Amino acid sequence: MSDHPKPHLEPTPPVRPGGGPGGSASSGSGSGEQASVSAGPLLPQLTPPLKAPESTPTSTPTPVPTLLEVLRGLDTGPRGLTEGQAEERLGRFGENRVPDTRDPSWARLLARSARDPFTAVLLCLGLVSAAVYAWGTASVILLLVAVSCVLRASGEHRADRSTAGLRRLVATTVTVQRRADEDTAPATREIPVEELVPGDVVRLGPGDLVPADVRLLRSTGLTVHQAALTGESAPVPKSAGESDALGTDPTGTDTAGTGVFQQPHLCFQGTSVASGSATAVVTATGADTRFAAAHRRTGKPPATSFERSVQGVSWILIRFALLTPPLVLMANAALRGRGLETLPFAVAVAVGLTPEMLPVLVTTCLARGATLLARTHDVIVRRLPALHDIGAMDVLCVDKTGTLTQDRPVVDRAVNAEGRDDPEVLRWAAAAAWWSLQLADLPAPDALDEALLTTADEDALMAYDGVTALPFDPARRLATVVVRTPGRLGTHTLITKGAAEAILERCSLPDAERTRLRALVAAQAADGLRVLAVATAERPAGTRPHERGLTFRGLVTLRDDLVPTAAEALAGLAERGVTVKVLTGDHPGTAVRTCRDLGIPVAGVLTADRLDTLTDPELTELASRTTVFARCTPEHKTRITRALQTGGHTVGFLGDGVNDLPALRTADVGLAPRDAAGVTRDDADLVLAGKDLTAIGHAVAAGRHAGGNIASYLRITLSSNLGNVIAMLSAGLLLPFLPMLPAQVLVQNLCFDAAQLAFAYDRPAPSALRRPTVLEPRALLRFIVGFGALNAVADLATFGVLAFALRGPGDDEALFHSGWFTENLLTQAVVMVLLSLGARGTSGRRPGPVTWSAAALAATGLFLPMSALGAPLGLSPLPGVYYGLLAAVLTLYAAGLMTARARQERRSPPVA
Repeated sequence: MSDHPKPHLEPTPPVRPGGGPGGSASSGSGSGEQASVSAGPLLPQLTPPLKAPESTPTSTPTPVPTLLEVLRGLDTGPRGLTEGQAEERLGRFGENRVPDTRDPSWARLLARSARDPFTAVLLCLGLVSAAVYAWGTASVILLLVAVSCVLRASGEHRADRSTAGLRRLVATTVTVQRRADEDTAPATREIPVEELVPGDVVRLGPGDLVPADVRLLRSTGLTVHQAALTGESAPVPKSAGESDALGTDPTGTDTAGTGVFQQPHLCFQGTSVASGSATAVVTATGADTRFAAAHRRTGKPPATSFERSVQGVSWILIRFALLTPPLVLMANAALRGRGLETLPFAVAVAVGLTPEMLPVLVTTCLARGATLLARTHDVIVRRLPALHDIGAMDVLCVDKTGTLTQDRPVVDRAVNAEGRDDPEVLRWAAAAAWWSLQLADLPAPDALDEALLTTADEDALMAYDGVTALPFDPARRLATVVVRTPGRLGTHTLITKGAAEAILERCSLPDAERTRLRALVAAQAADGLRVLAVATAERPAGTRPHERGLTFRGLVTLRDDLVPTAAEALAGLAERGVTVKVLTGDHPGTAVRTCRDLGIPVAGVLTADRLDTLTDPELTELASRTTVFARCTPEHKTRITRALQTGGHTVGFLGDGVNDLPALRTADVGLAPRDAAGVTRDDADLVLAGKDLTAIGHAVAAGRHAGGNIASYLRITLSSNLGNVIAMLSAGLLLPFLPMLPAQVLVQNLCFDAAQLAFAYDRPAPSALRRPTVLEPRALLRFIVGFGALNAVADLATFGVLAFALRGPGDDEALFHSGWFTENLLTQAVVMVLLSLGARGTSGRRPGPVTWSAAALAATGLFLPMSALGAPLGLSPLPGVYYGLLAAVLTLYAAGLMTARARQERRSPPVA
């Protein structure tokens, strides 16, 4: 597997104080009889219970099966399976795949699109229209529903195809040891990962992805990145025996617990080998792995911000749509003696209240934004409503390791024993790294040694001549090289680097000096830095390296290497009103240091042990005031996300590991980088296909753009429709005839709806992009009631104009229908222009799609009654005096609109 590209899981491996895993060539390969095992389906009685990684060690270890018991339970041995056994088990247990990763079919995508609440409202109205034989209305509504569903399904299908391409970036084969039959010797070969079965013996090397849950048989200097499962940024030492069970955090403190992920002889699917090599037996594959268990969904995910808003607005429309027909029927029956002949008019009024084009417009807005993001910023929108959610997002939770930091440390400073900068300390450390790499015949330097070699002067390294090397050993937590001392024949210099505590124990120092140096190390570690100590000693040539009586040289401090665009991206989010919170499984000091380096103001730090003592209301109150949450398990991240949502925030979560999955699903919008674990990428709503984090800001802007246009459409359409409905109900009670024929109502609605499609192509004012766009049902209801009442006043004023203009002989009913038809379209055109621009947005903007569409709508209202198409609809030309009076009404209406809008904007921010 070493030839395959290394998958990116949790890409920032923090530096271990001992000089990193890369130098380990020690022979700690024992087979180890005592072992815990994540047993596969062959060993159900031996499987330890699945639980989250523990933040603190427990005192009583879980009883575990021996290696012999594991091999017997799997019916295998160190020589591996035969080809016949492997084939039989593949048929019994199935392929080694994580379940539920297949892309949904077209039928499922269409069904999912049809579940939209707005679509349900329109379907009900379409069925009612068909029930009263209004076939034209029913056909138009059902066509709009079909177009909306196809648009949404096709957009999500394109996103699924894009993420399927990203899945192919991970390794697909594994080196397995199998036999042709029982009597032949085992041979190694590459097979597809899907063909791996429990009982197989596999070989692992640096950079390999662990293909299944395995129990180590032999290992040499093995360290594994487990961040994708646990959030730990440091590579974890692994060994076939029990002696190396403890790990260290960046400060050199013991962090290993007795949780299953801390068992040194177990490795898990979804992790990757940082250094060393191993032979292991497969204990679980496919759905039985802990990787699959972490990925498995538990119940229906909570409704997102967009879904909650849509449901709120939909119920408002449903109530109005259900109440309108009975009110029209009862009023006409009581006051005018009309019966069921008014039912088509009542249904037409209900249809007129409902924004028929809303599903099409919403899908068009979101699909255009998603297409633009994919084409220009390498952002794949896998779920179209998520684009609105990211526009409404006001809190972004991020996992530190792999999202804000890269997969390598960098040197921060090199200081001497007095704490002053000293380049000589870095030179000694780099020389040790160089000769460990050369003399131990390692394939590549580990992350720590690579950081040292990158920073050091190449000429200074060449000044030494290496003699021998003792690579890094997890038990000793240090590495040593022996070089010839320049200018002194017969003398060698021993250079030792590693964990500060291990180095200080081997130095000749007074107790007071040792205490002072420990305080210096603690101060550096408290500042979020990883600390590497360096010491030297001179020895006669030919003697064995003796790591005692050393001379302390100083400390090299290292920090996480930041993602190049992270600081710029976070600054851009802050300008857009998005607060960033860091949720990490790492050390709090390391997380705070990363925030400081990125320019994130740290308002508070909360660790997992403190979080466990808080009730849900207490956490909700505290979460809004806290920036860093450290030592978090997946359950902690999920709980924090829910607490922020309970506090009224729209929450996004950016993560790349399997341990981020629960929080990613709980958040209103989940984001993942392209190098995230496959299942995390598949579950994310938005995938950053590029490596530029500033794409998040572009996604926020695109979401606010789409959300602003959707909200503008809702405000304008619903307020105008509500005004028309009020006016029609009033006119129906005042007039001896219907105020407008059903066909005229439907044509008017179609003209208005066609004009409203321009909102999908409009650009909102720049100020609308500086704050989250939220569809708040109550605020929207207040808006449409207020402006709907103003529209109704304008319509009722038109009654007086028509009464004055139509005095005398003639067909009053046809003229009234024509006059009100024209006035309705003109007032709707005025509403489109004035409310879309706002009281403070009318200057400095060229006419856009909405303005031109409103002009076309106004022209239709003026010329349709006098055209050849007007007569079939029951419309007739209007007298000239009507147009003069109508102009006066429209002028007063426009002034009232601008005054009301300016007052509304002063009182509170817009609903979008």
